[in-house]
Amino acid sequence: MSKLLEHLARWKPFTAVVVGDLMLDQLVYGNADRLSPEAPVPVLHVKRSEDRPGGAANVCLDLLAMRARVHAVGVTGDDREADLLRSALVAAGVGAEALVTDPSRPTTVKRSLIGLAQHRHPQKMFRVDYESREPLTREIEDELISRATALIASADVVCIEDYNKGVCSERVCQGVISAAKKRGVPVLVDPAAIEDYARYRGCSTVTPNRHEAAMATGMDVSGDTAPEQFADVAQTLMNALELEAAVITLDRHGALLLERGKIPKSVPTVARNVYDVTGAGDMVLAALAGARANGIGWADAVRFANAAAGLEVEVFGVVPMPIEKIHREVMRLEGDHDGSGLTGKVRTLVQLLVEVAAHRNDGERIVFTNGCFDVLHAGHLSLLRRAADEGDFLIVAVNSDDSVRRLKGKKDPTRPINNENDRAELLGGLECVNAVIVFDDDTPERLIRAIRPDVLVKGAEYRIEQVPGASFVQESGGRVVLLEMVQGKSTTAIVTRARQG
Repeated sequence: MSKLLEHLARWKPFTAVVVGDLMLDQLVYGNADRLSPEAPVPVLHVKRSEDRPGGAANVCLDLLAMRARVHAVGVTGDDREADLLRSALVAAGVGAEALVTDPSRPTTVKRSLIGLAQHRHPQKMFRVDYESREPLTREIEDELISRATALIASADVVCIEDYNKGVCSERVCQGVISAAKKRGVPVLVDPAAIEDYARYRGCSTVTPNRHEAAMATGMDVSGDTAPEQFADVAQTLMNALELEAAVITLDRHGALLLERGKIPKSVPTVARNVYDVTGAGDMVLAALAGARANGIGWADAVRFANAAAGLEVEVFGVVPMPIEKIHREVMRLEGDHDGSGLTGKVRTLVQLLVEVAAHRNDGERIVFTNGCFDVLHAGHLSLLRRAADEGDFLIVAVNSDDSVRRLKGKKDPTRPINNENDRAELLGGLECVNAVIVFDDDTPERLIRAIRPDVLVKGAEYRIEQVPGASFVQESGGRVVLLEMVQGKSTTAIVTRARQG
């Protein structure tokens, strides 16, 4: 198992303080299947609308999904939108006690009009912004620094998310960075698209994309440049800002990482079906922060952030990615590279628990069944297909060779006919089966208690009281389903006929 996967297996909750430009995202959905008769523009027939935390507030939600305790520090107006933003943050579980009200400016609002062309995929048509970029007063700056400093005393990591709306002034950033340094708390910055990064001097890292990095350094790095070409850009940022590490995100090329005292390192990513890049930068910042708060080294932290951002760009809009889902994606990627992650469908219990948690976070029902499956036949296939119909994710637990010998060996010492690896791989080849795990106990009781399936399936030759784990599943709010077996189909009958020639 790779070092990154070892760290993720020990992932712990942490406390994060997010300072930056908080926004309210208003999403207006409708059908856009005709043009206006007055002008050649689409008409949006509004069906519903949503209010969501956005900007730096989205970083808060990303961190929450990674099991962080999060406190937001920022500025709102004295308006209805501020109430909506505060309520949304509190409802999500974000500490909003450090938000400062400034009656002289509006709450930043991004209103997006989203159409469904021919009632299918959503597509952003237009956006309307309500905002002020005026500098904060000295009194507001003092209040922000004071509230942030109080929270940093018990924080594991600080994030600064700068959209250049006026909150992240040099005075505020330097006040926050100074307070964090005194406590030994790392500060990670997602910088604004500006030409001077002096306001971030002394932070642990900055995470600009290729265009932002070129703008901030004044260096000509144009086109679809390879990661290695950004080494001088990273070194310039490192020297100017006294960084611990510089991370330049390079979309499909992954990222370039430069740690102090080391040579630049390209951290690749995998090809993605990019649907919407909204929120990818926020996700990178949050993932890096979570990884560093958990003691993960810079190179593995960037790999983790790449995996998180890759999941983000594959969905529409801003969707926080739970740590279990990112963990599962890292396992998949690790399997692709060195065999330590997910290959095929056979799982260890540690891998399976991560995968189950990811599916549960998506609201899916977990189905569990078990057996020896010594000689796979049509009766097995029928049972498994019907079991899969009982939920969304079917786990098949297979008795190990030793377990089969204990169960079947007295009557037939030649069992199992097929070894546990072959049996597991054959089951994994079935489309209806999502995961396979081999267990060595005489019953799957311990597995069932660890996995906590929503549905437990067995053949109807058993009574519910005879099914291991049945009472536990029912007491946990799940269901036990007994399915009729296919008559005349059994491993014993097949083996007997084969021996009789």
